[in-house]
Amino acid sequence: MELSRQLQSRPVGNAKKWLLLTGISLGYFLVLLDTTIVNVALPAIQRDLGSGITGLQWVVNAYTVIFAGLLLSMGVFADRFGAKRVFLAGLAIFAVVSVISSAAHSLPSLIVSRALLGVGGAALTPASLALLSHAYPAPAERARALGIWAAITGTAMAGGPVVGGLLVDTLGWRSIFMLNVPVTLFSFIIVLFFTSETKRNIRQRITIITQLCAIFVIAALCFALMEGETYGWQSPVILGAFGLVLAGAGLFYYAEKNNRQRLFPPGMFRDSTVSVGMIAGMLINIGLSGFLFIMPLFYQHIKGFSAHHTGLALLPMMIPLAFNPIVTGRLVARFGPRVPVVIGFGLGAAGMLLQSWTDVQTSYGVTILSLLLNGFGISLTIPAIVAAVISAAPKELGGTASGALNASRQIGATLGVVLFGLMISSSRTFVSGMHLAMGAAALFFVCGGILSYRFMGGRK
Repeated sequence: MELSRQLQSRPVGNAKKWLLLTGISLGYFLVLLDTTIVNVALPAIQRDLGSGITGLQWVVNAYTVIFAGLLLSMGVFADRFGAKRVFLAGLAIFAVVSVISSAAHSLPSLIVSRALLGVGGAALTPASLALLSHAYPAPAERARALGIWAAITGTAMAGGPVVGGLLVDTLGWRSIFMLNVPVTLFSFIIVLFFTSETKRNIRQRITIITQLCAIFVIAALCFALMEGETYGWQSPVILGAFGLVLAGAGLFYYAEKNNRQRLFPPGMFRDSTVSVGMIAGMLINIGLSGFLFIMPLFYQHIKGFSAHHTGLALLPMMIPLAFNPIVTGRLVARFGPRVPVVIGFGLGAAGMLLQSWTDVQTSYGVTILSLLLNGFGISLTIPAIVAAVISAAPKELGGTASGALNASRQIGATLGVVLFGLMISSSRTFVSGMHLAMGAAALFFVCGGILSYRFMGGRK
């Protein structure tokens, strides 16, 4: 600990900043790695533990529901208690629960452990952005650092399907969770010894009622949408679930309105860029997460690929996510966030439309073009949205703003899996459901591009 205090007291030079950026990025790297690896492993989990589409949706969404519901509070925790403390706690949770997940013996136990992983992921995400903003205070330098942060984390999406597929085919699906452990330890050591704590805002408070309402509303909505086909859309169970969504949302609004310490401080949304950034983040993740849920199932169940070959098939989409965010960071630094966000949404919409025309007989060359358009579109859009929101939000609310942005994105991720899964299960064939889902994703992206062009701020 003495060594830790000595290192933190010294000025942060360029080498240490790069090392710190790596350590911070690895935290969010884990969050994305867990998502992409699990998607590739879903067919193997289905064979081993037994499940239908709805069960697989819960394996994915148990993580994202808790993740999205807790992100707001974790952003406030980062502001109140210090981003470093929250980040290290998130790493510790992620490591321990990853080991537990690898030992899951039934689908319910895996779903529970995935929910606990969501707690660790929720702690890591806003804290990582707050630490990054603390280390890179200048806007242009921060934009470039965000691009590198997104590129490092993007390698999780690029390598996740390939590495995950290889692990599933050779060591089994349980090995994908053990991969988190060494990455967690490496990140923990770097952040512990090479970063100082952020300034604490002791006036920030957590309101338990609003926090519970946030989780409750998201979970009830997911249950209603995912189980509607099972129980019947007009059944008392599903109608009751939708009623609980409305009641929970009303209670959340009432609690926020009548509490001086809010999850959403009013000053955070004075700039329209923050509000539009939240919506744009949700829309891009609806398309991305829905796509990543459907495509591994399409390749393995419909085309007969192995898990490893499925990862390789998705690689053209993932590669741009590993390097293009660096270019995006430079574009944001020079032109502002609006230009890359709008272009990214346009490319993603084109990629989704192209994918909506493919089937089992379609040439892989067409699929490659679709994957590349989506990869470049997403890698332009997400880092630019993050930079826009972080720069536009009041500095003292950096952790809260990043938590709110990532909450909106994870709500989008949850809805993407739910809505795309619903389209698949309610369609005559898997392929026709895939076509419908991809067309819907293109529409979401077009709406995101229009909103961003109209309301997102330009260069600061």
